[in-house]
Amino acid sequence: MNITFNRKNEIFFDQVKEKIEKYFSQARIKRTGNYKIYIKSAVFALMSISCYLMILSLAFPLWGLAIVSIFLGVSFAGIGFNIMHDSAHGSFSSKKWLNELAAYSLNLMGGNIFFWKNKHNINHHTFTNIEGKDEDIDIEPWIRSHVNQPRHWYHRYQHIYSLVLYGLTYFNWVFVEDFKKYFSKEIAGAKLNNFNLKEHAIFWVSKTFFFSVFIIIPIIEIGFWKTVFVYTIMSVVCGFIMGIVFQLAHLVEDVEFPMPAEGSNKIKNNWILHQIATTVNFAPKNKAVFWFTGGLNFQVVHHLFPKINHIHYPKINVLIRETCVKFNIKYTEYPSVWSALRSHLSYLKRMGSRG
Repeated sequence: MNITFNRKNEIFFDQVKEKIEKYFSQARIKRTGNYKIYIKSAVFALMSISCYLMILSLAFPLWGLAIVSIFLGVSFAGIGFNIMHDSAHGSFSSKKWLNELAAYSLNLMGGNIFFWKNKHNINHHTFTNIEGKDEDIDIEPWIRSHVNQPRHWYHRYQHIYSLVLYGLTYFNWVFVEDFKKYFSKEIAGAKLNNFNLKEHAIFWVSKTFFFSVFIIIPIIEIGFWKTVFVYTIMSVVCGFIMGIVFQLAHLVEDVEFPMPAEGSNKIKNNWILHQIATTVNFAPKNKAVFWFTGGLNFQVVHHLFPKINHIHYPKINVLIRETCVKFNIKYTEYPSVWSALRSHLSYLKRMGSRG
């Protein structure tokens, strides 16, 4: 089904854009990243490289390996949030070539930027929270995230075991989902018609690089079981962080999950109001959360203006919220990570216990 959106009442967004244009014009700054994002990127990149080299070259006891592996997982998540994510949206730098190069950091970590851009930039950002179209919230059959999805007996406990499943996010992404997309050549039922010879080559070269660097070389240097130990911890830490951050913005009690009316393919709201209704911010005053997540705690801002770098989100958030108040539009923000997490688990519990 080709989903479309209502095009009425777009004056709200016109006023938001006018305010943001004025902000950048008066501040005389670019919408893309600046030295702050480059310094942060260097921190996470050096952290990853240092942890990796320490694992290979220093004779750590298991507890030492565990600590370094945790930091490696944290740094991988940081790279994903701050380098890859902004680059994939074209907001990391004003230079197109640098955005494209930095986006390949995902491939270095085992993923595939071509699949990510199709799954996230196109599907998720267009069809946010629309069941069957938005794979970012589709965790079937283990998690029931939408009323239209079938409910199984084990979903009664999904608010408990979901936190364990999120730890498998990264592993599943690298070892399962990418290969499913590669061989099926489709995402959310839509064919990937532009998957050309270049993308085939990039897929296999980058996967080979990742498996060689993070699996084969460690096995040679520290042995099979220590490699399994290190990779498991790193993967679980990275996956858990990514899973939690992405779910807190869309799978909570205060968002909507719109579907077209029966016999129609049109969503009731225009695209702008749809994004605000299906997305929330969390911990907007927590500078540490903002710094680490690359502004993904300001998800409403990101969904409305994905091509603006996250370093500008706190200022832009104020402008959007003020305009929402003016137009009497609900704008949801959770004051902390914990309040958003409670809402997320409450939502999962409700989805698991009702038809």
